[in-house]
Amino acid sequence: MKTNVSFLSNGLKLAGHLYLPADLQPGEQRPAIVVAHPFGGVKEQTAGLYAQKLAEKGLIALAYDASYQGESAGEPRYLEDPFVRAEDIKSAVDFLAKHASVNPERIGALGICASGGYVPFAAQTERRIRAVATVSAADIGLLYREGLGGTGSPGQLKQLLEEVGQQRTREARGEPVRIDPIVPETADISADTPTLFREGSDYYRTTRAQHPHSPNKYVFTSIGRIAAYSSFDHIDLISPHPLLMIAGTEADTRYFSEMAIEKAMEPKELVLIEGATHIDLYDKEQFVGPAVEKLAGFFKHYL
Repeated sequence: MKTNVSFLSNGLKLAGHLYLPADLQPGEQRPAIVVAHPFGGVKEQTAGLYAQKLAEKGLIALAYDASYQGESAGEPRYLEDPFVRAEDIKSAVDFLAKHASVNPERIGALGICASGGYVPFAAQTERRIRAVATVSAADIGLLYREGLGGTGSPGQLKQLLEEVGQQRTREARGEPVRIDPIVPETADISADTPTLFREGSDYYRTTRAQHPHSPNKYVFTSIGRIAAYSSFDHIDLISPHPLLMIAGTEADTRYFSEMAIEKAMEPKELVLIEGATHIDLYDKEQFVGPAVEKLAGFFKHYL
């Protein structure tokens, strides 16, 4: 059963979908999972799919729109701030911890894509998250600093930050907020477009998963906030709470999960889904199905 809910994060009203198992009895308390969506995504897309499937496995799950995104409040629209995103996750835990059907000692969190960085980052200092999981994790700060797979350079980043500073000055003088696309539009894809962005365009910009609340936009000056952020520098702090990271064998972001698992302390596990790319794990049943089985088993075991 899916219900519309809302909760506050840093004073902003966030919109969510709470998924309850069909066999949940009145007065019963179950483990609950916060499900955080990718950069540019909303609760109706892959986060909602995973939340629904976890509820079908007997877990309570909450998918929500991050601050400045989707149906949630916040201006300017489409701002991406990793530190706000982490606070949203903690606020989602606040919501679940006081819900009548949730056991507050049995709360976990799942992050997808950039939230596969935000969730572990939040869990480093949020001890109420008792089990941490990711799907197609990416450290968005490292991605902007070094480029996908290390293809960028410090010079490129510094030039980009120069542009961010100039744009902030223009906006301080009253000029419009600069909004850029996250993934390329179909017409802009070339043979050199990395798989992550090519398949991201197919997911977000076609009928496959396109949603009016996910318009492929972000505030350009968000880069100044993103570039200083690192998902996994203190990932050892999650222990002794367990960490599960799931990635596709063909994902060009797989190295993020491998890097994080290497830094993390036990208990930890990296699961590779054979043949899957980063985006395949968003919605393709032959890959999502095994991932959900692993996630449900993980959360039930540790929660």
